[in-house]
Amino acid sequence: MILHRYYARRFVMAFLGTGAAFFTLMAMLDLVDQARRYGDTAGAGELVTLTLLNVPADLYEILPLIMIISGIAFFLGLARSSELVVTRAAGRSALSALTAPVAVTIMIGLASVALINPLVAATSRAFEARSDSLKGIDRVIALSDDGLWLRQGDEGAQTVIRAVSSNLDGTMLREASFLTLDAEGRPLQRVEADLAQLQSGRWLLRGVKRWPLTADNPETLAERLPQMTLASSLTAGQIRDSFGDPASISVWKLPGFIERLKAAGFTARRHQVFLQTELAQPAFLTAMLLIGAGFTMRHQRGGRVGVMVLGAILLSFGVYFLRNFAQILGENGQIPPALAAWAPPVAAILSSLGLLLHLEDG
Repeated sequence: MILHRYYARRFVMAFLGTGAAFFTLMAMLDLVDQARRYGDTAGAGELVTLTLLNVPADLYEILPLIMIISGIAFFLGLARSSELVVTRAAGRSALSALTAPVAVTIMIGLASVALINPLVAATSRAFEARSDSLKGIDRVIALSDDGLWLRQGDEGAQTVIRAVSSNLDGTMLREASFLTLDAEGRPLQRVEADLAQLQSGRWLLRGVKRWPLTADNPETLAERLPQMTLASSLTAGQIRDSFGDPASISVWKLPGFIERLKAAGFTARRHQVFLQTELAQPAFLTAMLLIGAGFTMRHQRGGRVGVMVLGAILLSFGVYFLRNFAQILGENGQIPPALAAWAPPVAAILSSLGLLLHLEDG
């Protein structure tokens, strides 16, 4: 246990040092980027706030890279000081020396999913809200338990739209209600339609009932129409983009959001793949550590160190690319979401263990 605690402490220090270095570098680069984007409309304090809100998401995205570099630094340090040789001489195999680093990696992965993911989701939403405010962009759609809500209009009038369900891209609404407000927020008219279809610059409504809300008794002046049109400032692209990145939703709230997406008629495949990928994060981080161990967990032999480090980094990038490719296949419906998320890390873990067993002589 003393040896495991020592290895665990060494690995944690390597991980924290690598993470701090990446955080500092990314914060500096992001601050320059935010100043370039919003330097004319935001002050220094707002730029620093945007940077601090955006960096956690970027750092979380490269967590596998931080893990592989931490693992390489940890094992190179052990090999350089011959501590692995001493461990083998004491009768402990090299695989047993992996127990503590693997346990720490799994705990980091679990903490990243359970704790860091909600934090990153919150900071991502705050960053999107602040950046959209600086750009003058408003969110046009929201989901709730009773359907979906949209908003459209300009400075002269606003229209709030509620629908029970929709097609996959939000251009066909069922049981839709349109409430038009003037610039002062006073209601002008209410329109209910059995079906509303978004066309170029307008809504085509079918099965319509319209109430003029400026009248003393709107119900007496209500009229039924087989169809009518309403001007629209929305596009299908705006509706899709308003859902935002799945990374801006906490992993704890993502299952409920997926159910609301399905109930509203939208496809939730992208969010399902993201959820499974987050759940597979501990396994993927473990795979990154084992890849680093397979190439660097040995006695140093002169110039081969650089080659081994390069091989570990290239292989980790290959696994990362394979995971992204599998995610694309999952989002397109070519493979199930669970397979897209879990197959790459499991394959990488098994391959790394095979390499370690092949090289292990203790």
